[in-house]
Amino acid sequence: MSATVVVLGSGYAGTGVVSRLEDELDAGDDLVWVSDVPHHLVLHESHRVVRDPEVADLITLPIDDVAGDSTRFVEATVAGLRADQREVRLEDGRTIGFDYAVVALGSRTAFYGIPGLEEHALTLKGLDDARGIHEAVTTAAGRATSADPARVVVGGAGLSGIQVAGELAALRRERGLPIEVTLVEALGEILPGNDDSVQSALRERLEAAGVDILTDTPITEAAADRLRFDDREPMDYDVLVWTGGITGQRALADADVETEHERVVAEATFETSHDRVFAVGDSAVFEGEGNGNPVPPTAQAAWQAAEVAAENVVRRIDGRPLDTWTYDDKGTLISVGDEAVAHGVSVVPFVDTFGGFPAEFLKKFVAARWIADVTSWQRARRAWPYL
Repeated sequence: MSATVVVLGSGYAGTGVVSRLEDELDAGDDLVWVSDVPHHLVLHESHRVVRDPEVADLITLPIDDVAGDSTRFVEATVAGLRADQREVRLEDGRTIGFDYAVVALGSRTAFYGIPGLEEHALTLKGLDDARGIHEAVTTAAGRATSADPARVVVGGAGLSGIQVAGELAALRRERGLPIEVTLVEALGEILPGNDDSVQSALRERLEAAGVDILTDTPITEAAADRLRFDDREPMDYDVLVWTGGITGQRALADADVETEHERVVAEATFETSHDRVFAVGDSAVFEGEGNGNPVPPTAQAAWQAAEVAAENVVRRIDGRPLDTWTYDDKGTLISVGDEAVAHGVSVVPFVDTFGGFPAEFLKKFVAARWIADVTSWQRARRAWPYL
């Protein structure tokens, strides 16, 4: 008997699941892909658009170039999920029935209840956000002078915050903009929870690029042009970018599957509380994460998970036992402008953290490989100089 499988979301997890299902589903099965945008964005390179908006076209992969002819694509915003009815509700009032659904809607930015932050901060969850940051910074710079530069504050010194700060410093250097770039982190060091060696390597490059770094400095309130803290004087700013964390999508708030902070609770098989619904990527929170090693909200984790999640959908259709997934950390690659730092990548023998050409090449290669996997090496080659 044929089955209808609906995949929600065109991020890394959703795109990876669709790509694998196209190979694994039987010819009579129906694969439906739902996304609110007609493309897949290479999100971990979106910070490049902050410096150069023309990069956007190179990291935006049209659905027509990603999906096969057998996949039916529906451009729409998901409004809800009725698992018992096997039905996806769309914002425009339509519904899509399914036999099996894969929730891969990604995440939205978390503001942790900090007063004023959501109202006044720019975020980086898509191309429009990246373009908006570029425009806000260049506009502020146009009103500033070298004697009275514009202050750009990046809140949150995780992967995104570090890379955005690096691009802003490069933009300042390339265009001679009168701006100051400050990276603010609530915890004791940048890239919290990681090895001292990679933290030091990143701090060294950021400071060499002229980025001011404030750690142990949680933001307690954001006004239109001023930040407040517990243990230091308020800070005026012209542009505020917030990259401090993620939470689930509001569309999942009323889904009739078990959720936690609007993320679907899933097992290591990607099963949810409903046997017809799977969840993967940032949309999912995996049981036991708090007691073991949590799955990071990274492209690498989503790529790995998508393979097993898609395979398990096919196994469930066929009535076979499901595989379990364990995240395999293959290392971290982080850009700081044109430079890069690699950590935990077993390429350079006996060296856990390194920079220079090897790190820069690896950072480019990983992004190019993903683009090639879901489209073509020709498209990856065009993007290479800008990754």
